Amino acid sequence: MDEERALYIVRAGEAGAIERVLRDYSDKHRATFKFESTDEDKRKKLCEGIFKVLVKDIPTTCQVSCLEVLRILSRDKKVLVPVTTKENMQILLRLAKLNESDDSLEKVSEFPVIVESLKCLCNIVFNSQMAQQLSLELNLAAKLCNLLRKCKDRKFINDIKCFDLRLLFLLSLLHTDIRSQLRYELQGLPLLTQILESAFSIKWTDEYESAIDHNGPPLSPQETDCAIEALKALFNVTVDSWKVHKESDSHQFRVMAAVLRHCLLIVGPTEDKTEELHSNAVNLLSNVPVSCLDVLICPLTHEETAQEATTLDELPSDKTAEKETVLKNNTMVYNGMNMEAIHVLLNFMEKRIDKGSSYREGLTPVLSLLTECSRAHRNIRKFLKDQVLPPLRDVTNRPEVGSTVRNKLVRLMTHVDLGVKQIAAEFLFVLCKERVDSLLKYTGYGNAAGLLAARGLLAGGRGDNWYSEDEDTDTEEYKNAKPKEELLKPMGLKPDGTITPLEEALNQYSVIEETSSDTD
Repeated sequence: MDEERALYIVRAGEAGAIERVLRDYSDKHRATFKFESTDEDKRKKLCEGIFKVLVKDIPTTCQVSCLEVLRILSRDKKVLVPVTTKENMQILLRLAKLNESDDSLEKVSEFPVIVESLKCLCNIVFNSQMAQQLSLELNLAAKLCNLLRKCKDRKFINDIKCFDLRLLFLLSLLHTDIRSQLRYELQGLPLLTQILESAFSIKWTDEYESAIDHNGPPLSPQETDCAIEALKALFNVTVDSWKVHKESDSHQFRVMAAVLRHCLLIVGPTEDKTEELHSNAVNLLSNVPVSCLDVLICPLTHEETAQEATTLDELPSDKTAEKETVLKNNTMVYNGMNMEAIHVLLNFMEKRIDKGSSYREGLTPVLSLLTECSRAHRNIRKFLKDQVLPPLRDVTNRPEVGSTVRNKLVRLMTHVDLGVKQIAAEFLFVLCKERVDSLLKYTGYGNAAGLLAARGLLAGGRGDNWYSEDEDTDTEEYKNAKPKEELLKPMGLKPDGTITPLEEALNQYSVIEETSSDTD
């Protein structure tokens, strides 16, 4: 009945009456996402009637009411089949200021029309395969980038940027060819990075370092939503970026990584929004070539160094341990480098572990990121080793028992999800510099058996990657509890992990006994 009444008024053609009836329809069906199939034909005709109204010279308020109803009706895929035509798509493009002939965004009164048109396009492109094909034909991605350039530095049109970015994300998600076009032809990587810079109000202090105001206000909801949409679009643009071939590519990825570092160190309007923002930043960092991730850490600034010196001077000279604690925990400093971003990633990882669900989607990206950072960057690995695997003092409890980050990760090493347990074990293995004896010290043989068997290291040894040598970190508690070395060596195993025949193993043992009994 609602559709029938609205259709009658729309066909009558009086703008004031159309606006009133469509506003009532929109208010009533604002939260409607499932529609009765019996009224499907009426909804199709109502869509067609609205498009006919939109081509006329009607007031802005009437345009908004028409577009709001069209957005609601476009949630029904069946309704879109007859109305998704090139002509109708061009009507929405014109209203969204996506035509190349529109040079500026000066009329504030038109902004609600632009936003509603972009919302309609998002629904239609998502729900209609025909619209997706027409988007390619109409070169919609290029038009969206052009609109972004018009409004990238203007704070008061965040809604336009947000839905422009959402539509760009949908296009790059549904069409892999558009990703290449965005990356190279449309220069989407620097453009979207600049959108993030604008959303975060970044002020650069060095080529890859930004000023962080820890006492500043959180991001507004609009800025946060805009940043999240930009991060999602950037993820699609960079999803195949595993290697850097040109110096310009390397520079651009480093700039983006520096922006993402800034993102990790700020907060959104709510805790949930902050987690969503950081989650998308983690996903995007996973696409950055690992050689460019060194910008996640940076040398201490003069102000930070002076602040540390002042704090340390306040402590008595004999309080060495307390000074080290202040230096390490209060400012997240390691070897003269600011590790705040890495510490945020570590806390993010622990929160995802504590959730206890959706490990594959929520936990593996950050674990994989920390693993690759640790493997490629020594300072990051050593900092994480200090945080995750501190000197072992509790030698009475099993490695998986407890509430520390180490205990939680060790428990994941026997998780039912193969991907989760593999990446958790890999992370700890890299922190141990891929040394089997070090890994066993922190995890126990049973928990590590799966990883060692997969790598052919059940008999001991180390992985293929080279790491610098560190000093002995065994505590007195561990040395006292550590069994004799001979007991740690598995007998009857070949270097590749296969079982040695019993007779051969006994002969080897006899030779060892004879050798050890010889005296000069």
